Amino acid sequence: MNLAVVSFGPGALTFIAIYLLSLIGIGWWSYRTRREDTLREFYLAGHGFGLLVLVLTLYATQYSGNTLLGFTGKSYRTGFSWTMSVHFMTAIVVCYLIYAPRLYALARKRGFITPTDYLHDRFNSPAINVTATIIMVVALANFLLAQLMAMGRALEGFSAGTPRQAFIYGVIALALIMVIYESLGGMRAVAWTDAVQGIVLLLGFALVVVLVLQKYGSLDTTTTTILASENRAKALPPDAAKCREWLSYILLVGIGGALYPQAIQRIYAANSQRTLRRSFSLMAFMPYTAALVALIVGVTALANIPGLTGAEADKVLTVVLGEIQQDSRLGYCLVTVLFAAILAAVMSTADSALLSISSMVTKDLYGRYVDRNAREQFLTKLGKIVSWVLVAILIIVAIRMYDSGKNTLIKLLDRKFDWLVQLAPAFFIGIHWRRMRSGPVFYGMLAGLVLAVVLAMCGHGKIAGFHAGLYGLVLNLLIALGGSLLLARRPSIPQRYRTANP
Repeated sequence: MNLAVVSFGPGALTFIAIYLLSLIGIGWWSYRTRREDTLREFYLAGHGFGLLVLVLTLYATQYSGNTLLGFTGKSYRTGFSWTMSVHFMTAIVVCYLIYAPRLYALARKRGFITPTDYLHDRFNSPAINVTATIIMVVALANFLLAQLMAMGRALEGFSAGTPRQAFIYGVIALALIMVIYESLGGMRAVAWTDAVQGIVLLLGFALVVVLVLQKYGSLDTTTTTILASENRAKALPPDAAKCREWLSYILLVGIGGALYPQAIQRIYAANSQRTLRRSFSLMAFMPYTAALVALIVGVTALANIPGLTGAEADKVLTVVLGEIQQDSRLGYCLVTVLFAAILAAVMSTADSALLSISSMVTKDLYGRYVDRNAREQFLTKLGKIVSWVLVAILIIVAIRMYDSGKNTLIKLLDRKFDWLVQLAPAFFIGIHWRRMRSGPVFYGMLAGLVLAVVLAMCGHGKIAGFHAGLYGLVLNLLIALGGSLLLARRPSIPQRYRTANP
């Protein structure tokens, strides 16, 4: 099938290049303005996030390449039932409210830097620390891999060269820029670039809705076209099986998304609890500016650009913009801005994942179990080395996965949430319930993880519409809660967790 592909001219390429180089400039400025050479400064920006920066960095981090490319591709493959994406992105904010305010208060008192710092403080269990850190690192590596693939997909639809060449160039170039500014400025650079990228995203999402509806017609027209085609079932109300899958995504993504390590570190970095609560109030409306836009683009493309299958559907957004680009000079200019927005979404999420991985590997694994006397300056440098090595490895993996053509962005998304939800008992319940004990929490976490991984490896990523991770979470909860109740008479809980919520 011949897809619309338009190469950018010198003017557009210059604009995009200036935008990308400006990110390195922000990283350099962040490096120059750092206050001290410590882990807290590098990974939390000294607890200095105000409302605007916090909202924009949460927004830019939460809405990633999966939203722009993966969600449009999923909408294209499944149709209107992917409306669930709006709901599960809202569910993330609801789940934040379960534990974030209390976690923030504890983090300020106890000096937490990584998510594992809370677990160490609460349960004092090396087994929980190591298991949870591995879960988060592996899940984030999976997430980072999805972002690297999204970088390549973003360029793939706009290149006059072969798709494979465009994919490889996109992955390498954008990953290199990202790791440079992240290594220079740490969390401050990431947050400042996120603030810029968040603004670009908001403008870009608004533009894409206007351009798509103007070119292809209203949603009413789109729905009528789909109902009259062989894809008619994708415009009909969901059946019982699809409703179960809908509920599964809301639970899985709502819980798992609220436990993103990079999101937890942003909770730590807020300058006050009032700022944190106000940012969550604003974030509740953000799914309508991102997930809903991806849905509109995906179903519109389904009606007007049929024939994309499998992982090929993940580049449907770039195909749509390629067609819009051909219409007029104005369309060409607007698509150039939108392309920058796509890069913004991917890079702003990838840099946050990379920073969190480096903090956990260096502080939670090396600093806690290999060399407890390591200086903070050394750990900071080690974290930067970890970032570069990890990016190099994942670039190779991303290229090989592209060549295999087996994994879509949404499949990668599903797997990481299967793992992250196993942390829910420790964070959601452990922070409030003083009787929860370390032994049951560890064995529940381990059992839930093993069950989720085994089911997925055996080809049962979903059973009766529910994700394998949720079955693991049920087993996890039974062990963690049941075991804690059996051990409830042993008064071995830290005093600070016995008090009422601050």
